[in-house]
Amino acid sequence: MSFLLFIIIQTYSIMKKLKDSLSFGKVKDDYFYFEKIEKYFKNKDHSDAFQTISDKTCKDLDFEELFMFLDRTNSKVGQQYLYNRLRNIPNKSVHNENFEKIIRTFVEDPKIRKQTQKQLDRLKKDEAYYISSLFQEENIKPPKWFFIVPILSFTSLLSLLLLPFNTKLIFIVLCTFIINLAIHFWNKKNLGEYTGSIPQLLKLKNIAFVLFKEDLFKSINPQLLDSIKILNQIRNRMAFFQLEAKIQGDMEAVFWSALELIKIIFLLEPLLLFGVLKRLETKKKAVEEVFSFVGQIDSLYSIASLRKGLVTFCFPNITEKEITAKNIYHPLINNCTSNSIKILNKSILLTGSNMSGKTSFIRSIGINTITGLTINTCFAEELSIPKSKIYSAIRISDDLMNDKSYYFEEVLTIKEMIDNSTKNESNIFLLDEIFKGTNTVERISAGKAILSTLVQNNNMVFVSTHDIELTDLLSEEYDLYHFSEIVNDNNVDFDYKLKEGKLKNRNAIRILQLNDYPKSVINEAIKVAQKLDSRKELKSVLEKV
Repeated sequence: MSFLLFIIIQTYSIMKKLKDSLSFGKVKDDYFYFEKIEKYFKNKDHSDAFQTISDKTCKDLDFEELFMFLDRTNSKVGQQYLYNRLRNIPNKSVHNENFEKIIRTFVEDPKIRKQTQKQLDRLKKDEAYYISSLFQEENIKPPKWFFIVPILSFTSLLSLLLLPFNTKLIFIVLCTFIINLAIHFWNKKNLGEYTGSIPQLLKLKNIAFVLFKEDLFKSINPQLLDSIKILNQIRNRMAFFQLEAKIQGDMEAVFWSALELIKIIFLLEPLLLFGVLKRLETKKKAVEEVFSFVGQIDSLYSIASLRKGLVTFCFPNITEKEITAKNIYHPLINNCTSNSIKILNKSILLTGSNMSGKTSFIRSIGINTITGLTINTCFAEELSIPKSKIYSAIRISDDLMNDKSYYFEEVLTIKEMIDNSTKNESNIFLLDEIFKGTNTVERISAGKAILSTLVQNNNMVFVSTHDIELTDLLSEEYDLYHFSEIVNDNNVDFDYKLKEGKLKNRNAIRILQLNDYPKSVINEAIKVAQKLDSRKELKSVLEKV
């Protein structure tokens, strides 16, 4: 029987090691609790960042789906740290030779990779999401009457010690027990907020200590041992919460009832809880240092795993004004068609039919700019980009709760772009079919005026449109590109290739025809199109005369 158990344990160990080795370079098969993942990001001060990517831009670029693809972390701490890193473009260069050395080591050295993964895996439980609250949020404070708790605890101890000598003290023991019982269960709610985070903090400290022994990681924070020593000052008190969490998680524990009785009699839980919280209040910086150290290591592991799994990636070349992309692609599109483009002192106006690739190309520019400026990784063979702030107006919708129409939402979004375009900073503006919620004449007129304004002050604009008129009005300020489809006898094919110039072919009516629309509808549509074209040509001739 023991031999069979040994075989089972060995088999499980081998399978786990195999699974860990196979997971490197692969997309996570996991559930993402974004409300918890965002917790560290939302509470962190970002005043020192070059730009914090807005919720609006994140929505436009499908940031949650992007994060699920990029995230290869092992711990909840690393996951929160990576999310924060991707949402903030730093002021200083993202390229760091020490970090790149760690990433290369993870790729090339399976031994260090597995040792690191083994430690980080210890912070996989959801409770680890709440470690950040210990240094980012204000901890609960004891009530004003809390001074009686140590008095009651001492009274219980003294009464029990003297009870063999004076049996009348049993009344004091019973009275204090009833009061202590009420306080004990009052404190359960307070305790519940920390029975997860404090044991995880203790685990985090131990993991950081083990990882710091590896010379490769010491450059991340050479002074980390000072922070660990500070936390060691309350290690024993925190160990109680580790025991508490373990016992409450195992209802078959033999000594649970006895321990609970002791805790009630001497009010151990409230005394230890508020004692630990009081000491943690002065040690928040040390907690954050340890959190950041482990989070940084896990985020670098994630970047290494990401790069390992990519067929093509590159490091960004940071320029002043130029964008040069060789075979850039959208990482979330399977077998995505890559495109190349070079932009200098101009912006880009894209035309093309729906589903031809315009919006995906615009998103790929935004995504690659963000990943290039945050994790030093781009989805292209080569990519040169300026250090720029990113603003977008791609996915606009009605805000019915606040009585805002689609058009009004777009007006507010683009107004923010105009305000930012006048600042002495480089910006990249991403827009999809500007003002499509209004009539043709005003859409073209407002679109021209706004797009001419946005390109000033060395800003770059990527905009798509169905309004061919804008290509003539903006040809001096914008380079014209288009995506097109090939309409055959029985189907429509998209090649998703970026082409120079404006779109000349029109296939919308032909596509209706291929989808068996009534002949009467097709014939009338053709007649109307011919009339509109003839009027446009006549108007053009008269304007020249």
